[in-house]
Amino acid sequence: MKHISPNIIRQIFVLLLIILMGALIFEEMLPYFSGVLGAITIYVILRKSMKKLVEKGWYPNLAAIFLMILSFLCIMIPLVGLGLMMGSKIQYAVDNSQKVINAGKEQLGKVESYFNIDITSEIDTSAITSWLSDHLQNFAGGTFNMVISVTLMYFLLFFMLTNRKKLRDSLFEYIPIRDENLKIISKETSANVKANALGIPLVAIGQGIVGLIGFLIFGIPDPFFWAAIVTVGSMIPFVGSALGTVPVFLLALSNGDSFQAWGIFIYGIVAIGATDNVFRLYILKRLDDVHPIITLVGVLVGVPLFGFIGLIFGPLLVSLFLIVVRIYKKQYGQEPKENN
Repeated sequence: MKHISPNIIRQIFVLLLIILMGALIFEEMLPYFSGVLGAITIYVILRKSMKKLVEKGWYPNLAAIFLMILSFLCIMIPLVGLGLMMGSKIQYAVDNSQKVINAGKEQLGKVESYFNIDITSEIDTSAITSWLSDHLQNFAGGTFNMVISVTLMYFLLFFMLTNRKKLRDSLFEYIPIRDENLKIISKETSANVKANALGIPLVAIGQGIVGLIGFLIFGIPDPFFWAAIVTVGSMIPFVGSALGTVPVFLLALSNGDSFQAWGIFIYGIVAIGATDNVFRLYILKRLDDVHPIITLVGVLVGVPLFGFIGLIFGPLLVSLFLIVVRIYKKQYGQEPKENN
């Protein structure tokens, strides 16, 4: 009868202890995990600029503070502002969703009468509105709890920027992955971060601005709100800017303004659609093209976890997960070569 080596028992015990303690830490950190992801994201974007400033003779602390202020003005204020606006418009969105559903049923009713079928009787308007209300509350819930996450993010970011070499050495020392695989993770993470944190939001903002111009041209009520909806929709694969243009089309059509309705509908297909293709061609192709399925799964995972900010951090989290899986397969998934 073979006995288990005491060394193996000790190793298993230490591993279980590490997993238990890591799980406890992760559970307590989960509400603020968006701050950790945010620090990693902005660090990847700013690290080359930080290196250049230090090489030019800037003190590391001063360079880090300067870049943090710049990132706050250029990234966080627009992002948080959009999130707060969406949060303040929840009731407005719910009310409009009721109008959009009723307008959709009205247009569907015309199709039913033409083909002599009945579909609208099966549509429960109140149930759909209730579902939207609950999910919109969850969507904006993370927005109102962002203060702690943003504070944590910039606290971590300061030490990541000012201790870049120590951070790199610590990763190589503590993460149980081969150095060459860690370099692959670093390279692929950098590409994915830039695509998710820069490419996707830039495309969405571009579509939102083009959408805003169209809403102003055709005199759509509350054009900034609908432009924000277009921006959010642009981040969601297979949904896109139609999340903002189709409801506006249905509302205008139900109000009897056919010119406004068809005008914004055609504008959405031609102008906003062309913007999407142009931006993706010149922005995402230059960074790293994220597969739509990864983005979609990321949104489904990220929004319940992080709220509004999950539109960006969700796809990033899924991308990082896939990178780690590929590294695991490369390092441990290959069969050992047999000696002849």
